[in-house]
Amino acid sequence: MRILFVFFLLMPIIEIYVLLKVGGVIGVFNTVILVVLTAIIGVMLLKQQGISTLARAQQKMQSGALPAKEMVEGIFLAVGGALLLTPGFVTDTIGFCCLIPGVRQLILGWGLKNIQFKAVNTAYTYQQSRRDGTDSVIEGEYERENSPENRK
Repeated sequence: MRILFVFFLLMPIIEIYVLLKVGGVIGVFNTVILVVLTAIIGVMLLKQQGISTLARAQQKMQSGALPAKEMVEGIFLAVGGALLLTPGFVTDTIGFCCLIPGVRQLILGWGLKNIQFKAVNTAYTYQQSRRDGTDSVIEGEYERENSPENRK
């Protein structure tokens, strides 16, 4: 949570700084045109990537497979699209990284590998604790205070 707070606090400051620097070099009008142009290119790329990801997901579902990778790609595409519609060059760079298939595949490959490892590790730990008898189930009894039997 603290990282998100710092991110949302620093990102607008960084964006304003970069926009001012770029505007000082190429001019205010050119900077505005460049920001609008990156948003237009981003929307077109988002549409193309979204359609191809949806088609792959439908193919996997028709073959009976779970389209897990495509679902995660869909999240990346949504985040990338939102970042590209946000004015600024830093968010545009991150957004384009989410939309470019090669970069997205690298990030997803690393993330899916680590997520699978953690899931397997958690399942192993749970099975090990069951074998050792260190089960975390607490047995007990309870009684409702507002039940008809207790109202007298």
